[in-house]
Amino acid sequence: MNQTAISPTDWETAEESPLAVANSLQAEALRAEIVEVGRKLWEREYVDGNGGNMSARIGSRYLLCTPTLISKRDMTTQDICLSDIQGNILAGGRQRTSELLLHLEIYKANPRARAVVHCHPPHATAFAMTGTLPPIGLVSEYESTIGPAALAPYETPGTQAFAETVLPFVQDHNTILLANHGIVCWSDTVSHAEWLVETFENYCKTYLIAQSIGLPLKNIPDHKIEELLALKQRAGFPDARMKR
Repeated sequence: MNQTAISPTDWETAEESPLAVANSLQAEALRAEIVEVGRKLWEREYVDGNGGNMSARIGSRYLLCTPTLISKRDMTTQDICLSDIQGNILAGGRQRTSELLLHLEIYKANPRARAVVHCHPPHATAFAMTGTLPPIGLVSEYESTIGPAALAPYETPGTQAFAETVLPFVQDHNTILLANHGIVCWSDTVSHAEWLVETFENYCKTYLIAQSIGLPLKNIPDHKIEELLALKQRAGFPDARMKR
C-alpha cells in the first residue's frame, strides 16, 4: 500500500479524497490497532464465530470498521473497510459489518466517541439475558471508569431500530448493555473502548463470585463515591450522577 502522511490541518483537503484517507499512515495505524484489539477480544473469549465488531473515526467524515463474516482472530489490516458517516463503503475488498448502523448512531449522537467496540463477553451477556445490570458502588476502579452502565431494550441486531436503542444513553454512559445480545462501549481510541469492555466483564464476573460467598456485599460510602466522581470528571469519563 502506498502510504501518505496527512497532518491534522490537511484533513479537510484530504477528506475530499477517500483514497488519500484510506492510504494514509493514520489509517494504517488505526487498522493495526483494530486488528490487535480483535485478537484480544477473541483470546479473552469475548467473541465467538464471526461475532463482534469495531470501528474508529478518522477525520470528521470517515471511519474504519471491521468486515462481516470473519473471526476477529483471523482479521488482517487488509480486511478493514473505510466507510463514510452514512455507512457507504469507500475502500476495502470486504463487506462491512452488518451492525455498523449501531456505531454510526453513537458517532452522530456523541462527538466524544471516536471508537466503538461491540462484543459478547459471557458474564456481561448473562446479565443482558436477564435484562438486568450489576449494582454500582462496590469496586472503586469500576466507579471511576464506568459506574452506572445502561441497558438498551432488545431489537433485531443489524437493523436501524436496533441502532437507535442506544440513543437515550450514549451521552451519559460509555458502556451500554444490549438486552439479549451483548455490550457496546465507546471511547477516544479502540484500545480504550476495549479496556471498558474488560472492566465491565470483570466487574460482572467478580460480582457473581462475591454473591456466591453468601455474605452481604459492602458498598463504598456515599462520600467516597463523590470523591471518585470528582476523579472521573477530571478524567473526562461520562456519568449521569455528575449532573445532579
